[in-house]
Amino acid sequence: MSISRHFVLAAGGTGGHMIPAHAVAQELMSRGHHVALVTDDRGAKIPDIFERAQVHILPAGRVTGNPRSWASGVRGIMAGRAMARRLNETFRPTAVVGFGGYPALPALLAALADGIPTAVHEQNAVLGRVNRLLAARVDAIATAYPAIERLKDKYADKVHLVGNPVREEIKALRDEDFPALTDESVFRVLVIGGSQGATILSSVVPEGLSLLPVGLRRRLQVTQQCRAEDIERVRKVYAEMEIPADLATYFNDVPEKLGWAHLVIARAGASTLAELTVAGRPAILVPLPSAMDDHQTANVREMVDAGGARSIPQSKFTAVELAKQIQKMAMEPGALVNAARRARACGRPDAARDMADLLESIGQAPIVNDPVRVAPVPTTLNLAGVPA
Repeated sequence: MSISRHFVLAAGGTGGHMIPAHAVAQELMSRGHHVALVTDDRGAKIPDIFERAQVHILPAGRVTGNPRSWASGVRGIMAGRAMARRLNETFRPTAVVGFGGYPALPALLAALADGIPTAVHEQNAVLGRVNRLLAARVDAIATAYPAIERLKDKYADKVHLVGNPVREEIKALRDEDFPALTDESVFRVLVIGGSQGATILSSVVPEGLSLLPVGLRRRLQVTQQCRAEDIERVRKVYAEMEIPADLATYFNDVPEKLGWAHLVIARAGASTLAELTVAGRPAILVPLPSAMDDHQTANVREMVDAGGARSIPQSKFTAVELAKQIQKMAMEPGALVNAARRARACGRPDAARDMADLLESIGQAPIVNDPVRVAPVPTTLNLAGVPA
C-alpha cells in the first residue's frame, strides 16, 4: 500500500544547500509524498528547482560575532519560528529536515517545539554552525563524509553516512565511460568556480594553460565559468593564446559539460565534490580559504587521499604550479583514467535514496493524504509578507 506523508525541507539560499535538498525532494515526491521547502529570498529564486513543491519564504535572523546583531538576529529567528509553526499546523509534516544555513534554523526550532521528528543533513566535512547548534536535539544527523570535524563522538548513535545528494543527470554519468583521450584528441578542460564563478580561477587558469607544452596546449578546449566583470578580459586572453574557449557567467547544463570533460578545475564546495565523485571525473581543486571553518579544505581530503584529485591551496595557486599539476595528470600514460576511477570510488550515488529512507524511518506521524491541505500546483508562499 502506498503511504503518503508530508515532509518539510529547510535550506539556506545557496546552491550548496538547495541542490541536495532538491534531490531529496525529488526522491520523496517520486514515492508519493508531499514536500514543502522553507528557504530565504535567494533560495526561492534559484531556477529550475522545487517547481513541484510548495515554497515558503521565512525570515531567518542571523546572530554574528557582532553583539549589535544579536537582538535583531534573535527577533528574526523567533519570527521565523512562529511562522514555521503555523506552517506545521496546516501542512502537518511527518518530519522536518534541515540542510544547513540560517534559514533552516527557524523551521527546525518550530518542529522541535511541536514534537515533530527532525533531522539535519551536513554537506561538508565540517559540521556547520546551525547543525552544531541543534545536533543534540535532532533525531538524526546525516553526513556526506565518513569523517566530520566538529561532530562530537557522543552523537555517534544517530549519525548516518548517506553522501551528498546530486541531480539525476549527474547520476546518469556514472554509467558512461570516461571520455576517450589519445595523444591526438582534443583535451577538454572544465573550469567552474561555484555559483558566482571565482576571480582567482579567471586570473590563474588562462596563464597556467599558456605554460603547457605546445603539443598539449594546441589540443585544449576550455569551458570556463567567470564572473561578469572578468569574462571579457578572460575571453581576450584565450583569444591571444589561440585556445578555443567557451565562457559564461552561469552554466545551466553542467551535467552535459561534465560528461565530456577530461579534467575539472574548481573550487571545493560540497556539491561540486559530490558531482565529481558520482560522475567520476578527475580534478584540480582550489579550496576557498574564507569558507566557514575552512570546510572546503576538509572537503577535498577524501578525494585527494583516494587519488582522484589534486588540491592546491589558494596561497600556492600560481600559473606555474597549475601547469605542473596539469602536466602530471595529462601527460603520464593512463593517469587521468586512473584518477577518474579513483574519484568515482568516492562517489555515493544513492545519497538521495538513502536520505529519503532515513526520513521515512524517523517520521512516525499518521498517514496524511488530505488534498485540501496540499497545493495542487507549484506554489510559492511568502510567510514573511515579502514579494516572492
